[in-house]
Amino acid sequence: MQPLLKENNCFNYAKIEKLFILKEMVETSLKVPFLDLQKVNSRFQDQFQDTLSAILDSGWFILGDKVEAFEKDFAEYCGVKHSVAVANGLEAIVLILKALNVEKGDEIIVPANTYIASILAISQVGAIPILCEPEENSFNINTLLIEEKITQRTKAIMPVHLYGQLADMAEIYNIAKKWKLSIIEDAAQSHGASKENGKKAGNLSDAAAFSFYPGKNLGALGDGGAITTNDHSLMEKIKILRNYGSKFKYENLYKGFNSRLDEIQAAFLSIKLQYLDQDNQRRREIAEIYTNTIKNKHIRLPKKPAFTKSHVWHLFVLRTINRDDLQKFLTSKGIQTVVHYPIPPHKQRAYSEFNNLELPITERIHKEVLSLPISPVMSNEQVQYVVDCLNEYKVNE
Repeated sequence: MQPLLKENNCFNYAKIEKLFILKEMVETSLKVPFLDLQKVNSRFQDQFQDTLSAILDSGWFILGDKVEAFEKDFAEYCGVKHSVAVANGLEAIVLILKALNVEKGDEIIVPANTYIASILAISQVGAIPILCEPEENSFNINTLLIEEKITQRTKAIMPVHLYGQLADMAEIYNIAKKWKLSIIEDAAQSHGASKENGKKAGNLSDAAAFSFYPGKNLGALGDGGAITTNDHSLMEKIKILRNYGSKFKYENLYKGFNSRLDEIQAAFLSIKLQYLDQDNQRRREIAEIYTNTIKNKHIRLPKKPAFTKSHVWHLFVLRTINRDDLQKFLTSKGIQTVVHYPIPPHKQRAYSEFNNLELPITERIHKEVLSLPISPVMSNEQVQYVVDCLNEYKVNE
């Protein structure tokens, strides 16, 4: 396989672009879509329509009863005291950082292989992302490498529960306590993941950021996000910051933001939240079939978690050095796959200051990963078809 890196340490964008040409597949040949959002949401169509009619009749669309109800429901689901609904997942992280008084020049330790939104949020408050290599079996931040990244300017550790699996929060807590650091969970992909003691994502830190982008395990019909915390004063500050820095209209305590979840999305999310555990269980069933029945020496499957519920399988990510070839093969079979993510943050043009960093584990992961279809509306026949095609795949050696 041709390397993705140029001599100047930037990724070959022409090659990356080719990965997305595969999306131009004719619909009639698509046997297994990566994620059928129409089918996911059509299950709730009658409830959505009834709710929408009620909101239209009320004439109240911003920060009303539906938002308050969802915040209460989501806080109860995550097992925390407070939830604040915001516009999206990236701004959820920004608001947490601002509420924790993270300032220009402060350092935030974050996994190097995360989606770039985690890094962008840190940059937007003027702080410095300190990139830490992941542990290869879980894709999550390698806790053995965190302490060597800590300096006098370190303000927080921000683990990302990547692909839906909880990071090693017990060890991260011990490190944070030792060095008196805050912990911020990027829980954008881990709605409902839990530890053996029942504590869920969103209740394992000082504050956690969630995204409700349509493709998430709990997805809105547009953008949306939330912050969870057990800290009352932090919650109060975040609520003010999300609303122009204002607690009372036209009185501004902070230089705030406009980051509010609307009534319609909040109401839709309250409906879908009731089915989240059921949907996550279906994802686990599919992941179990994949890991037990895909048998191909050219494919490296994700490792099963020690505790089943610690992973909600937002994505099922395999690895192979023949990634591009495998994706083309699956496309020819009518199976839609996605690369999460083709370019690591430190090789993006937006972060040219990091382009010279050498993070070999992260770079190898980004060259090899391929996400298979996994969703609560996949049929058993579709799952088996994916398995059969992967077992059929051969490499010209």
